[in-house]
Amino acid sequence: MDETRVPILVDIDIVAARQNGRALAAQLGFSQTDSTLIATAISELARNIILYAKQGEIIMKPLNHSERCGIVVVAHDDGPGILDVARAMQMGYSTSGSLGLGLPGVNRLMDEFAIDSRPGSGTTVTVKKWRR
Repeated sequence: MDETRVPILVDIDIVAARQNGRALAAQLGFSQTDSTLIATAISELARNIILYAKQGEIIMKPLNHSERCGIVVVAHDDGPGILDVARAMQMGYSTSGSLGLGLPGVNRLMDEFAIDSRPGSGTTVTVKKWRR
């Protein structure tokens, strides 16, 4: 299986990214519950792209490491970046007036979480979920 790339430009792209993520998770043998967690994380990441950067991309691909199988999701944009990543990772913190659950929620839903963001240089969030 190859990687899947979904450009994120408008709200309907969130649905496409979510559906592609759920389909890939099912192909990889993830449970219905884990497939839903993956789709939810993708939805949150894509929503952040539209809200803060206006456009970007979600990339999904299978992971195979020795006896482990998983999925990696990369959300990338060339937007304004995050001024304070540590603060953005706190539950309840939001610069948009939302509930502030996005990034901390994605972190909780997935097994691995990494973020690279610099003001003026965009943001890349990489998350992984391993099949149990």
